[in-house]
Amino acid sequence: MNCNTPTDVVFSFTGFAERGGRTDHHADGWGIAFFEGSGLRHFVDHQPACESPVAELIRRYPIKSKNVISHIRKATQGVVALQNCHPFVRELWGRYWVFAHNGDLKDFNPRLHGSFRPVGTTDSERAFCWIMQEMAKSHAGVPSVEELTITLRELAAKVATHGTFNFMLSNGLALWAHASTNLHYVERKHPFAHAHLADEDLNIDFARNTTPNDRVAVVVTAPLTTNEAWTAFAPGELKVFVDGQAVG
Repeated sequence: MNCNTPTDVVFSFTGFAERGGRTDHHADGWGIAFFEGSGLRHFVDHQPACESPVAELIRRYPIKSKNVISHIRKATQGVVALQNCHPFVRELWGRYWVFAHNGDLKDFNPRLHGSFRPVGTTDSERAFCWIMQEMAKSHAGVPSVEELTITLRELAAKVATHGTFNFMLSNGLALWAHASTNLHYVERKHPFAHAHLADEDLNIDFARNTTPNDRVAVVVTAPLTTNEAWTAFAPGELKVFVDGQAVG
């Protein structure tokens, strides 16, 4: 989620967590990260999201953030363990960076050096470390969102030659999303309407909890609601969201 005013994800997460072992087979762990200014709240659990006590905390605790990344895992590389749960976190240019990947990368073993090395054994964390390393090499200082988007398009295309590379990346200021196969987004803005979850019998009237100036963008593998106009990414497309809307 990316938005222009701090917002909670209780509604979306309630449906999303059901896919972690109940309405879908992604039952090999899960995680979520909330940016708050320059700080970060980061939760991971190797238990299925539909059963996890930590997930139950998130359902009941309306943490507000402008950028949130959550992931439910279907293991392809790496055992089911805490260190292999997404999203992964690293520091660069004095900010936290959060990354989550859906897919499977074959024969991706780049040379890693310096500060960015994987702790776990997933192809996903390896790809994240390489992207962070290459971004640090490409820019001497903190680049603009536009410059970072150009760099990330080049890096994502290189990694995607090794397999499916659907990912989300945020530094708390913007949210980048890249699709190899399935990725969808919706932009919620005034006039807000009702939404109904696809994975749980739950409705919400966004108009009761928002102002006319609020904007919220939600990016997911498969649409979370049944009555909103979700837009599919094109294969190989990278989009960046700032203040609740796609800007490139």
